[in-house]
Amino acid sequence: MIITKKTSFTLVLGAASLVLFSNCTETSTKANGKPNSDSTIRQTSDVSNEPSAENIYTPVDTAKYNLKLKELANGDTTGKWPVKNQPYPIQGAILPFKRIVVYYGNLYSKKMGALGEYAPKEMWSRLNGEVKRWEKADPKTPVQVGIHYIASVASGTPGKDGMYINRMPDKQIDSAITIAKMHNAIVFLDLQVSLSSIQKELPRIEKYLKLPNVHLGVDPEFSMKTGARPGSKIGTYDAADLNFCTEYLAKLVKENKLPAKVFVVHRFTQKMVTNASKIKLRPEVQIVMHMDGWGEPELKKGTYRHFIYSEPVQFTGFKLFYKNDLKKAPKRLMTPDELLKLKPRPIYIQYQ
Repeated sequence: MIITKKTSFTLVLGAASLVLFSNCTETSTKANGKPNSDSTIRQTSDVSNEPSAENIYTPVDTAKYNLKLKELANGDTTGKWPVKNQPYPIQGAILPFKRIVVYYGNLYSKKMGALGEYAPKEMWSRLNGEVKRWEKADPKTPVQVGIHYIASVASGTPGKDGMYINRMPDKQIDSAITIAKMHNAIVFLDLQVSLSSIQKELPRIEKYLKLPNVHLGVDPEFSMKTGARPGSKIGTYDAADLNFCTEYLAKLVKENKLPAKVFVVHRFTQKMVTNASKIKLRPEVQIVMHMDGWGEPELKKGTYRHFIYSEPVQFTGFKLFYKNDLKKAPKRLMTPDELLKLKPRPIYIQYQ
């Protein structure tokens, strides 16, 4: 196995010490139904305003949705948050009504995160402890628990196809989904595409994304458009790549009458996501820009401020590292109370 550490940048320490496998095959609305003039959300034309048995695209409770967005903005006065001109999601949307709290990792490795480090029963005991801390810190926002499984892993060796990628076999993904069922959890399947592309790799997991409880994560760090070996440089995605993903997910949602999908994009540098202002929002997909950097609390807050807060997309996430966040003083994880002081408040929390 090859272990690589993410590189230090001006305002961020990279997201994780990652094992690279070399052998595994593995409008708020008024009472009359008219939008309020101060609504921060627009209704898209392809979303029905009235529920019906034939139309699964009924929007959520718009007044409640707007209220929760305002809560997440946490008093921001810059006009950045909440994000304006976004569509209301279809029914079944998790965000912002619940906060998603997940463990991240891969079942082949104890070094890639808590999900693979502990046996399922112990993992759930630990994760449920984190859930209780979040419920105590923010009792107004229920927690949706989940696991975030790395379904394709950047590799230190080229492999048969020369793509420096290890795609997890179906039996391993099936195991992750079985583990999630133990606690009525949702599942994120995360893709590290290496020298391949998201356009080629996303269809490989389509059958899983057709399940109502399975969502998507992508990691620009390991999208090596220059052909560099993963781990040697920080990769990148453009808005066009992310728009491909949301269009793909939206199509699956429509065709299979699924609830809205959550789409998590890891980020801890500027160039990891280019042309962020051109990312398209869709009623069927909820986008989380996820602060994926590790380090001491002040460093992590700076990363969040510069690369997540400053380029609003839709929702935000924040990652906590049980090991890497302790490397420098004060050698502790940030607490839920601290994270709830951020602007905006993250609605997706990941522990590695």
